Amino acid sequence: MKESQSYRISNGTLRFCEQQVKEPEACCWPPTQKSNDLTGSAKGNQEAHLSSKVFEQYCTLESSSGTGTHPGQNSSSSVSFSPSGSPSSQPETQSYPIDQNHSPDNACVSPFNHSCLTDDADDLRHKIRELETAMLGIDSDIPDMYNMYNQVEYKESSLDGESWKQITEMISRGDLRGLLCICAKVLGDNDILTTEWLISELRLMVSVSGDPVQRLGAYMVEGLVAKLACSGSSIYKSLRCKEPAGAELFSYMHLLYEICPCIKFGYMSANGAIAEAMKDESVVHIIDFQIVQGTQWMILIHALATRPGGPPKIRITGIDDSTSAYARGGGLEVVGMRLSRIAEACKVPFEFHAVETRATEVQLEDLGVRPGEASAVNFALMLHHMPDESVSSQNHRDRLIRLAKSLSPKVVTLVEQEANTNTAPFYPRFVETLNYYLACFETIDVTLPRDNKERINVEQHCLARDIVNLIACEGLERVERHELLGKWRSRFTMAGFRPHPLSPLVNATIRALLRNYNDKFTLEERDGALYLGWIDKALIASCAWR
Repeated sequence: MKESQSYRISNGTLRFCEQQVKEPEACCWPPTQKSNDLTGSAKGNQEAHLSSKVFEQYCTLESSSGTGTHPGQNSSSSVSFSPSGSPSSQPETQSYPIDQNHSPDNACVSPFNHSCLTDDADDLRHKIRELETAMLGIDSDIPDMYNMYNQVEYKESSLDGESWKQITEMISRGDLRGLLCICAKVLGDNDILTTEWLISELRLMVSVSGDPVQRLGAYMVEGLVAKLACSGSSIYKSLRCKEPAGAELFSYMHLLYEICPCIKFGYMSANGAIAEAMKDESVVHIIDFQIVQGTQWMILIHALATRPGGPPKIRITGIDDSTSAYARGGGLEVVGMRLSRIAEACKVPFEFHAVETRATEVQLEDLGVRPGEASAVNFALMLHHMPDESVSSQNHRDRLIRLAKSLSPKVVTLVEQEANTNTAPFYPRFVETLNYYLACFETIDVTLPRDNKERINVEQHCLARDIVNLIACEGLERVERHELLGKWRSRFTMAGFRPHPLSPLVNATIRALLRNYNDKFTLEERDGALYLGWIDKALIASCAWR
């Protein structure tokens, strides 16, 4: 596909539409009814392609008949970002700026009020179908995706006969995970016809209310569609079934924090490292490069309040750009007031310093460092949003680490997803995303029922847009750029840091608390770091430096 070709999302807003799910045709190759729209040469190439021996051998699949179903298949189709014409019914929702430096936070917010899905069971089922059949509408003047073939160069299928046989067998047995990988592979090879056909098959197999791989698959398929249509950034920014109120959005994040303990325990281990490093200090300055709601520090204030010899004076510098104000219901002063009330109740001397700017723009003078303070720097689930040398000449990832070192801190804490998606090419990145988020969806599956309306909201509003960003966006537009702890260790070492082992007492406490969750959650201590995960997949790595 040529780089100049792209689709745009209408006004950047989200639309609903009711679309009839078309029954699959007996011929499983991409639909040919649009062939009249092709140019003469393109149409000829298509016809030649469709008459190939591979097509004749494998195009008719019993599993794709109108009455056939896949094992465990939900009758609903997937969430749809189809770049076809505008749907007939499109009530629009108001959009708001999305913070591209945002990650799920352990936010403590007001109770659930109402979500985009109601309590009524029938309405819930209707909303699930609505979400699955259409999430974004496209301007009516934008051509059908198949009309892209007018301007793209055709190529023969990148798959051989044996591969086609394997694909038909995978479709027959409903191997969704395998088909997702094959679809990503042929898309990476620019095999557009095969990609379109596989996407149509995949949409019959995914569901936002299915098992973990079906739910994850719904969002990964739309990431593939966005990648194919060159609209990844627009879809990433617009991925909402209905814009939730700010309190609702952070309620979903708080719920994710509660049901996925790896995030919570990552923050707990960071707090433990800070408390241990500051045990003899009378004035403590904590610099949080993405404070969001500040919930992490509520727990630490309580812990330091009971310190033998009395609590220290605590000053927190909270950094967060203004786009997070929507979800907070205000600027950083909201966080400052909340933390001040808690500190007052705990009789802890407290001061809050707000820095409302993007982390990429933070300079030393913004941090308000004072002589005589013992400083701690917190990088929690935020450094992976910083572009590095592979993206821009301005390597903010390493710059912020060096900035932290210049403060001569007592401790620097790092909490990050244990995944490798930063510089990975498209296909390995897709597989890594699939494996990582499948484990995340499985952790949610053991906590909340599959038809739970809040589970749907959590996955859609807290996870889906990151998944789409990972799959469909490139360059500066891809802000989800995770690295394994080994790479972070290299960055910190080059900046002059050395490891600061985490507290054994804190690790033992986390291990004990983990027993209250499913026994498939894991905790491993290795090389001075803590790895929290699901079965054999590490999800969060936590470590400290000095």
